[in-house]
Amino acid sequence: MKRFLLLALLGAFTFASSAATPPPNFVWIIADDMSPDTGAYGATDISTPNLDALAAQGRRYTRAYATAPVCSSSRSVFILGCSQITTGLHAHDVENPQPLAAPYEPLPTLLRKAGWFVSNAAAPGSMRSGKAIKKGKTHYNFAHDAAVMFDGDDWRKRKPGQPFFAQFQITEPHRPFPIPMEFDEAKLNAIKLPANYPDHPLMRRDWYAYQRSVEVVDQRVGAIMAQLKAEGVLDNTIVMFFADHGRPMPWGKQWLSVEGLQVPLILRGPQIKAGGIEERLVSLIDLAPSMLQLANLPVPAWMDGRAILGRDFPERAHVFAARDRCGDAQDRIRAVIGMDSLLVRNFSPELSRLNWSGYKEDSYPGLPLLRVLSASGGLNEFQSRWVTATRPEFEFYDLKSDAQGLHNLATDSTRTAAMNTLRTALDAWIKSTGDRGALPDPATEPSLAEIQKGKRGDYQRTWTKRLGKPEPTDAERLVWWEKSYGLPAKPALP
Repeated sequence: MKRFLLLALLGAFTFASSAATPPPNFVWIIADDMSPDTGAYGATDISTPNLDALAAQGRRYTRAYATAPVCSSSRSVFILGCSQITTGLHAHDVENPQPLAAPYEPLPTLLRKAGWFVSNAAAPGSMRSGKAIKKGKTHYNFAHDAAVMFDGDDWRKRKPGQPFFAQFQITEPHRPFPIPMEFDEAKLNAIKLPANYPDHPLMRRDWYAYQRSVEVVDQRVGAIMAQLKAEGVLDNTIVMFFADHGRPMPWGKQWLSVEGLQVPLILRGPQIKAGGIEERLVSLIDLAPSMLQLANLPVPAWMDGRAILGRDFPERAHVFAARDRCGDAQDRIRAVIGMDSLLVRNFSPELSRLNWSGYKEDSYPGLPLLRVLSASGGLNEFQSRWVTATRPEFEFYDLKSDAQGLHNLATDSTRTAAMNTLRTALDAWIKSTGDRGALPDPATEPSLAEIQKGKRGDYQRTWTKRLGKPEPTDAERLVWWEKSYGLPAKPALP
């Protein structure tokens, strides 16, 4: 059956220049927690020659967004091509993942059934805490058997002539960042922190460590491209580089902000013009249907995404994103992004942006820093708005004049018409998707209280190991982070 289907594809594949051209190979290179922080995207203080070369050889998307600002929710979307609030895969890091309900099937399964050899692997040379990483990340919010979803971890084990879909997972720049032994003062001083971050030595060093981790991503990409070139498959391989969501900083990951949602997306392959730049809106939800179209396979009706490499680019006025429970941090937020603006709706405005997250409190030095500076008057007026005890229900950002989306204009009466247009679009999306984020967690999940208790225990064990006490103050944690980053020791504030 597979042989028959492959022979049929040889004559039917529409993306190729002739009927004799074999079906394409596909490669996904996925970075963990990365904003568009490369030279090709304008970064001047990060060295990314391999990613810059990839962009020069292919097409760079300047307005690409994740559908969720956190790993498992986002990954569940781009592997299915369907919104997480439709499938019920919206909560991050579910405790008891369940099998996918009909009719949903992951992209690897669809391609494998059609004759592609499907692999998933850690990027060559991947290391974490001094140990080699052997398995490629999945972290979907549904239960799956890797032996059923994938043929293996090395695309080179395919049958002769068999097309392949290879995923390479890059763990960087996910936290914890390796802390550099030395800091280049010129690079430290050159860092341009967003205005909602305090210009503090610890913040700069943490950002510096993130940048060096991005450079490791670039090295991994170079190794992958070298492997493809050595095997002689580049001429018939479509390479897609992207991140699952934005950078892991206090106002990035887990938030429906530009920093949390905007990602790099670079495509290279046959008939993708070199040096291309696409400035229209795209979403990671578009990747699965794009690949099915390129493979001349039917796109299931349940897929929400739209193919972005076909003859007609899917012109759209908006893309959408959602954030729900992230581990122990319960929250429901929805956003709509237009060409010139971003609207965010907080369904729990009574919560602070510093809403407790055990994961972030373990690994983000910026969080105790923000609290300590806020209590001591060390934040300026603008930065202080980001650490207030509550949030507005609606946030509106003019991305034309404020590309980073930092200045909330929701109370500006001159923006009412634009806000209403986005509110109408957002309401329609929530209704059309059957937004399951408004429902309680399924019965297969522990209660929120149980989840929070377990995560609090993890937090307490981490800090007992670090400081000998389970519940250190923000000031004590700040001192620990400053020491870890090689800053002069200071006495902890009471």
